[in-house]
Amino acid sequence: MSLIISSIKKDLLAQADEKVKLSGERFFKETVKMYGVKNPITRKIAQKYFKEIKNKDKNDILNLCEQLWQSDIFEQSLIACHWSYAVRKQYSVNDFKIFERWVKKYVSNWASCDTLCNHTIGEVVEKYPKLIFKLKIWTKSHNKWVRRAAAVSLIVPAKKGLFLSDILEIAELLLLDEDDLVQKGYGWMLKVASKKNQQTIYDFVIRNKLKMSRTALRYAIEKMPAHLRKKAMQIGATNLL
Repeated sequence: MSLIISSIKKDLLAQADEKVKLSGERFFKETVKMYGVKNPITRKIAQKYFKEIKNKDKNDILNLCEQLWQSDIFEQSLIACHWSYAVRKQYSVNDFKIFERWVKKYVSNWASCDTLCNHTIGEVVEKYPKLIFKLKIWTKSHNKWVRRAAAVSLIVPAKKGLFLSDILEIAELLLLDEDDLVQKGYGWMLKVASKKNQQTIYDFVIRNKLKMSRTALRYAIEKMPAHLRKKAMQIGATNLL
């Protein structure tokens, strides 16, 4: 099985582009190790090798994902995310423990965080809603990626209008978070939820806007009608500067 990992590395290195690498590194505040492979190419490589393992036991596939995460290379983490999502029909409630470990141990940038959480973790939580309490615990983590994960794991369910009360609770728990990437994470969650629950999200924003960061506020109201955005920004605006 480790031969697949070696082959993936060779394919990624063959597609590496220094310009892509330098451009990609500018997207992150943190130092991110990457080969410099464009995301569509990385996705094709993921699909190519998944064909070789798709009939293997789910646990074997997740073990391969773990090996990819252990490399600490950005493109390999994305392949791990693609593969873990590809076996979503086989998820059990116990798989959450594996995904939680990945967030806590390996995630080190917003892109890996969002790719894993939007799809893999969002899917398992939607399948097993009782797991949402875990996301609420994550909001208290010292690890900012775990706190961001608490919000962005509900992005896809939010698009469907699901878990509104939990979304509001998680936003409340993250309301005073000082990290801008966490602020953007829960603001994004509120923005997506507003598509199906605009009035509820708007009321939440107005109720909490004097405590919310300007970053989170702007994200949350971004898709609302202009008159609501203007009103949200005007009321108590001096407290947001």
